[in-house]
Order: sequence, then structure tokens, then C-alpha cells
Amino acid sequence: MKRLLYIVPVAVFGVLAYLLLDSLRAPPPDQLPSALVGKPAPAFALPALDKRAAGFRRADLTAGRVTVLNVWASWCVPCRLEAPMLDRLKILNGVALYGLVYKDKAENARQFLSEVGDPFARIDLDAQGRAAIDWGVYDVPETFVIDGKGIVRLRYSGPITEDVLLQVLLPAIGEARGHG
Repeated sequence: MKRLLYIVPVAVFGVLAYLLLDSLRAPPPDQLPSALVGKPAPAFALPALDKRAAGFRRADLTAGRVTVLNVWASWCVPCRLEAPMLDRLKILNGVALYGLVYKDKAENARQFLSEVGDPFARIDLDAQGRAAIDWGVYDVPETFVIDGKGIVRLRYSGPITEDVLLQVLLPAIGEARGHG
């Protein structure tokens, strides 16, 4: 009986320790799975960033080629840091790189692009952030990979680094090519 008094607290401690350690292996909160993955991209109607930019619609996401949609803003510091990786994405064959400016002013976004470069084939302005709600965006930058049929294949939250480009986005683009 005395032995049981020693074993029960040790067992309870062991179970609690396991649960705490297991919670550390959970995905980071910014990489929670998106409800859109495997589903059609949402419908939206937004204006182009300005007269210099071509806008896009949902029909452009179903044109038979893979699209990478990057959601960004001029006030976003990590967006500035990921700019060189977006330049690398824009040169991929058969991939369209589109930008969605989130809760920003057109003139600020254009100034940002003049400073870091403009890698986008098309850019829409979501000044109020309403379309971003349909995409499930809650922070910038966020990047989506959409196959040629308009099905979202990946959502990545956070800046695109070289590791993210090589280990997350390029494999997702390859998989999207197989679906579209």
C-alpha cells in the first residue's frame, strides 16, 4: 500500500510531462491548416492597385497555370524581407505571381514596390480587407499556391525565406502542376 502512494504521484507527473512535451510538437499557430486547401479559391471583385497594374479575377486563377498569390502590405516589415524570394518566384515557367495588397493605400503600396521591386504580374487592392477575410488571411504576408483549375493547394503564413521557398513553396508548386 505504501508503494502505491509513491507510484501514483510519479505516474501523474509522467502523464502531465508527456502532455506538455507533446503540445510543443504542435504546428506553430501561424501555420494552422487553411479551410481553403483542397477547395476552389474564393470569388472576389477588387480593383487593380492603380492604372499601372493589371488586376485579376477568380477566372484568372482557373486559366490552366499555377498561380502564387502573395498577400502583402507596405506597412509590413516581413513583406520587405521576402521581396528577393518573390523575384525568384516570378521567373518560374508556367507560374503566375499575383499580389493582393491588404489594408493599405494604393500610393503607399506603389512606393513600396518602387523601393523593393515589383515582381507581380497582376496586383489587386483590398483596401478594406474584405476579400482577405474570404481567403482566411489574418496577418501578412501570406502566400497561396493555386492550381490551374483554381483549387487552393497551399497556404503559407509568414515571410518567404530561402528555406521556405525551397522546402515549402516549390514542392507545392510542383504538386499543383500535377493537379492542374
